[in-house]
Amino acid sequence: MRRNPKETQDSVRKVTRRALLLGGAQVAFVAALGLRMRHLQVEQADQFSLLAEENRINIRLIPPARGQIFDRNGRVIAENVPSYRITMVREDAGDVELVLHRLAALVDIPPEDMARARAELDKVRGDTPVTIADRVSWEVISRVAVNGPALPGITPEVGLSRHYPNGLDFAHVVGRVGPVSDFDLSRIEDPDPLLRIPRFQIGKVGVEAEAEEVLRGTAGIKRVEVNAMGRVMRELDRREGRAGTDLQLTVNSELQQYVQARLGNESAAVVVMDCDTGDLLTLASSPSYDPNLFVRGISVADYTSLTENTYRPLVPKTVQGLYPPGSTFKMVTALAALEAGIVTPQDTAYCPGHLEVSGRRFHCWKRAGHGTVDLQSSLAESCDVYYYDLALKVGIEKITEMGKRLGLGVAFDVPMPSVKAGILPTRAYKRERFSQEWVVGDTVNASIGQGFVLTSPLQLAVMTARLATGRAVLPRLIKSVDGVEQPSGHGEELGLNPENLRQIRRAMYAVTNNRTGTAYGSRILAEGFRMSGKTGTSQVRNITAEERRRGIVRNEDLPWNRRDHALFVNYAPHDAPKIAVSVVVEHGGGGSSAAAPIARDVTLQALFGDDPPLDAYPAKDRSRVQAQQERFQREREARKREAQSRA
Repeated sequence: MRRNPKETQDSVRKVTRRALLLGGAQVAFVAALGLRMRHLQVEQADQFSLLAEENRINIRLIPPARGQIFDRNGRVIAENVPSYRITMVREDAGDVELVLHRLAALVDIPPEDMARARAELDKVRGDTPVTIADRVSWEVISRVAVNGPALPGITPEVGLSRHYPNGLDFAHVVGRVGPVSDFDLSRIEDPDPLLRIPRFQIGKVGVEAEAEEVLRGTAGIKRVEVNAMGRVMRELDRREGRAGTDLQLTVNSELQQYVQARLGNESAAVVVMDCDTGDLLTLASSPSYDPNLFVRGISVADYTSLTENTYRPLVPKTVQGLYPPGSTFKMVTALAALEAGIVTPQDTAYCPGHLEVSGRRFHCWKRAGHGTVDLQSSLAESCDVYYYDLALKVGIEKITEMGKRLGLGVAFDVPMPSVKAGILPTRAYKRERFSQEWVVGDTVNASIGQGFVLTSPLQLAVMTARLATGRAVLPRLIKSVDGVEQPSGHGEELGLNPENLRQIRRAMYAVTNNRTGTAYGSRILAEGFRMSGKTGTSQVRNITAEERRRGIVRNEDLPWNRRDHALFVNYAPHDAPKIAVSVVVEHGGGGSSAAAPIARDVTLQALFGDDPPLDAYPAKDRSRVQAQQERFQREREARKREAQSRA
């Protein structure tokens, strides 16, 4: 069938249009293909070259610099120092055992460190760097770098490690860091990826632990080129993380150093507190330990010597040590009675050396008794019978209520580990704890800080500051965070009768400044610096009636752990209180002989800010103090020389 010319012409026109469309699409496809080929061959040539050479790109975390910790005057007490280390990435190493064998031929690695490294390599992901050797010398780093081609997966690195320049002085306050353990990870719901880096260090105790999230910072990221042999060829990209935040504590490093030296080998605790702000100027526990040992990896022998030491050097006694406060508690009993209107400062009691209560004899520390005493003389001479009598009138509930008002029985919010609340007993406490009813003898014992009453050195310092100021002073350990000042612990008024407080302060002044006062031998002579205080001696054993008949065994004749604890609290200057001090000497014997001299020396050092003049001390103490000052000065100079040599 013949087509007419018009149909033929239309058909040709359609074919031509279709051909143009198909041709245009083919041209566009070829052009896109060409552009893509140019992109791959020119713009991404380096990337494909890496792939062609069996190189690859790894993404690794960059640990942040940990925040530093400073004292109140800006002196560093926890810092970061450069540390050379050798790491391995398992999947880059190929034959791990062969590489480790070659590395051991170049570097002296202790067998226990090598065993730990093997365990970590088996445990972590294949692309995670594992530290094989830490704190190595520059010579070792150079040796490893030169032999790099024979050590696939091995990388010499420089990082930061924690260092405590004051050594043992701040071990119980600042604490220490250590590698993340499985136990640490188990306590965290969603662990930071940083914590899974082998041997990454976090705070274990003290401020380092309590302020961990602030001090740690956030990780950075780097992209590195690794060749087929596992060697890092170059760093391609880096995004820095955020360094940890710096902290400034309220402590005074020079005073802290002095107090630690003054305590020597005693098993003791000292707290020095600013009466205005609540700043903790000193928190000293003795004996102490060097936290740098833990950072480097403490040996079994060193750790055993710490854990088996009878004096418990690892325990921060200032906040964890709980002791019967002994006669330092008598201000609580007296103030409770004054506030309740049960007694006046002029009321007297007769002390024959004991008091009969419900058929039981409660003894005074002075066997012959004190005779007739009033509030001031009873506190100055520490007559027990006066307070037994007060306790029977005022009752345990009011005594406990006053104790809490003054800061006892409270776990204060300071960044220290396991801050203890202690015990201020009530009738309900004994019923719940021992399933027994309260008896009048329990109240008598509590009135002189014995029986169920337990307090910490920190609480005793707070109590003293509150008695000195009449305010609810709160302890503060963090002065500033990243330069931002933290709230003061100045506190509101306690609402106590000012006249009652004046009577307590007068009696505390008599303790150290009246000839009959129990701490007269540890008085301060310098005008404008005199202190008010209270001695305390708390029994840790029961004295039987038979022993009293035979004669009480002297403390010095008893084994150390059966001797009485020695305590002393004070504030100074007495007419314008600046600092409050508490001292506890474990099994030290008498508060007047063991604790009061330490408190007096610490008080003078804190007020003068340097070695006090010798005429501030009683004549009998001056030769000892002079020898002490000279010895401490030599030790300070030796420390400075050591620090300069390290720098």
